[in-house]
Amino acid sequence: MKVVKSEQEWKSQLSPEAFYVCRQHGTEAPFSGTFYTNSTQGTYSCICCGEALFESDTKFDSGTGWPSYYESIEDAVTEIKDSSLGMIRIEVRCASCDAHLGHVFPDGPEPTGLRYCINSVCLDFEEK
Repeated sequence: MKVVKSEQEWKSQLSPEAFYVCRQHGTEAPFSGTFYTNSTQGTYSCICCGEALFESDTKFDSGTGWPSYYESIEDAVTEIKDSSLGMIRIEVRCASCDAHLGHVFPDGPEPTGLRYCINSVCLDFEEK
C-alpha cells in the first residue's frame, strides 16, 4: 500500500535533515551518517514509512562514506533514471512512500555487482 502524506505531515514527522534528504532529494555529508560503520546484524528500514529495505548481511564497506549494500529486499525499492547533476545515475527510492534513499551503481561486489549507496538519515535499524 502506497504511503502518501502532505509536505507538512512529512516535515512534522522527520528531522530537518531527513526531510531534506528523503523528501527533497538531498544528500548527507559523506562519513557523517549513523549507519556508515554499523556492523550489527539486523534490518534497515525506511525512516519515513518503516518499510524494510536492506538486510545487514548485504552491507559492505565501499569506502565511499555512505552505507552500501549489494542487494535490496525484494520489491522494497524502485529505481529511477536521474540526470539532475549533468550525468546519468539511477536514483533509489522507497517503493512504499517514494522517499529518496540514494543511488545505485554497477561497481559493487558479487553476487550482484551492484552498490546501493544509501544515506544513513533515510534509514532506521532494527537489531536481530
